[in-house]
Amino acid sequence: MAQRVAELDRVKAALVGGSGAPGSRAGFGARDRVDLLLDEGSFVETHPLRRHRDPRCASAAAPEDADGVVTGWGTVQGRTTFVYALDSRGTGSGLGETHAEKIHKVMDLAERAGAPLVSLCEGSGAHFLEGAASLARYGGILRRAARASGVVPQIGVVLGPCEGAAAYAPLLGDFVFVVRGTVAAAGGAGLPEAEARTASFLFEDEESCLAGVRRLLSFLPANNRELPPLDASDDPVGQSNDPVSRNADRSRSRSRSRSRSRSRSSERLREIVPREPGRPYDIHEVIGEIVDDGAYMEVHEGWGSGFVCAFARLGGETVGFVADQPRSERGAPDAEGLRKAAGFVTICDAFNIPLVTLVDAPDFVAGSRREAGELIRHGAGLLYAYGNATVPRISVVLRKAHGAAYLMRDSRAIGTDLALAWPTNEIAVTDAETAVDVAFRRDLAESDDPQIARERLVKQYTARFLHPYYGAEHGLVDDVIDPAATRGILVAALATLRTKQEDPPSRKHGNPPL
Repeated sequence: MAQRVAELDRVKAALVGGSGAPGSRAGFGARDRVDLLLDEGSFVETHPLRRHRDPRCASAAAPEDADGVVTGWGTVQGRTTFVYALDSRGTGSGLGETHAEKIHKVMDLAERAGAPLVSLCEGSGAHFLEGAASLARYGGILRRAARASGVVPQIGVVLGPCEGAAAYAPLLGDFVFVVRGTVAAAGGAGLPEAEARTASFLFEDEESCLAGVRRLLSFLPANNRELPPLDASDDPVGQSNDPVSRNADRSRSRSRSRSRSRSRSSERLREIVPREPGRPYDIHEVIGEIVDDGAYMEVHEGWGSGFVCAFARLGGETVGFVADQPRSERGAPDAEGLRKAAGFVTICDAFNIPLVTLVDAPDFVAGSRREAGELIRHGAGLLYAYGNATVPRISVVLRKAHGAAYLMRDSRAIGTDLALAWPTNEIAVTDAETAVDVAFRRDLAESDDPQIARERLVKQYTARFLHPYYGAEHGLVDDVIDPAATRGILVAALATLRTKQEDPPSRKHGNPPL
């Protein structure tokens, strides 16, 4: 027996010892990458001794290559995480029967255990030497990814060129991490614009990329039946003059151990947003002032610049922020940004992550009929995503909220739980100038001095419809708040809404406007 055990140790040591990958981009093999991802010493490998059935597919350079894929599970910050890592040394990462069955196994285990799945991807698609049968095995991977969508978090990590069918597997997950320069189309041509559209997160090297995966997992629950993990911070919550918020804050203090010795009032929030409707500013500054420790993780940073979507924490709780970016295209919504925001809202709803929407948007501005159609189509997608969401939802109108853009920013009309506004808010069908030009066209044409008449009507329209308390007076928002108190009010409101329950109607699934 001792001899057999020694032989087993030798075989497994050869596998681990051969992990330095001469063929990979950055000198990392599959097991090296798994070690970077998982907590030290936590990896449990599945099927490490599995081999090709066709000897022609074996790699002469690395005969003990575990068939080009390493699979198993371990922990990330103490929480179970399943992983499969493609190894470019083995069979050129071409997927064959054995290769696919190992991946099928770990995907099934992740779904049954209710734990995240991370795929570390590099290589070609189906293996040529196994013919069309290998394509069918790839179909099994894609089918499992679709079935587990919204059930457990799925993260695809592109660490090298992924060609053919291999390019689709990461995209069926919830998030795609990409090391810059690795994205390849089916023909193998890497494109910077493809990276921007494909990558939820884009990194310069493998170490920082895998560290990013670990950080993202810290925000996410293990599955769709759990709430996201709490992570207490020493950043004071702040105080609110609202009695409901104060009561919620006291309740939160009793239920969780965290410092309340200092209050945090963000007076800078009173200065960041200009009063002038057309002046730009950076919404990142607003988010940084509100969230715990000023820290957040932005999704799709390089795509859809009209919106900022980010994970952060408020009072230790994971929150998804959807925010207009007035610095981009005068703050007008763009089709790519609408699509990005809709996808982010859907993911947050799938994994029980509350949503905070920061609103500062004029109505649509389209340069062509085709562009207008794209804006309407993707705007409908965002409306659908919010209308379908059952997680706690809070919207804050910072400045402009005009027309359809107002409706689709999680307005009271489409079901937000709490609608707030700053004293700089302007909730309206459109701006005063446009409203006067349309509604009073005949009056202006018949006036002795159209310019003076127009200025007078604009002032009257502004005084009647665009003052900061119009929304509160007509029930469009619950309250107009001091910007400096925003953090405290949001934290207290989210504590109150944490037990929210909303049962969707009985149906197989909805039909979003894809």
